Amino acid sequence: MKQLLKNLMMEESGQDLIEYALVAALIGLGSVAAIGSIGSGISTEFNNINNQFSTGV
Repeated sequence: MKQLLKNLMMEESGQDLIEYALVAALIGLGSVAAIGSIGSGISTEFNNINNQFSTGV
C-alpha cells in the first residue's frame, strides 16, 4: 500500500492534460468577457446610427 501511494504521487502522466484543460478554460473565460464588452460597444454604435437616421442628419 505504501508503494502504491508513492507511485501515485510520482506519476505525472495526466499532468499535461490538466494543464491544457486549464489553459483552454482560461482562454474561454477571457473570450466570453471580451465578447461581452465588444457586444455592448457594437450595440451602442448601432443605436447611435439608428438615432442619426431617425433625426434625419
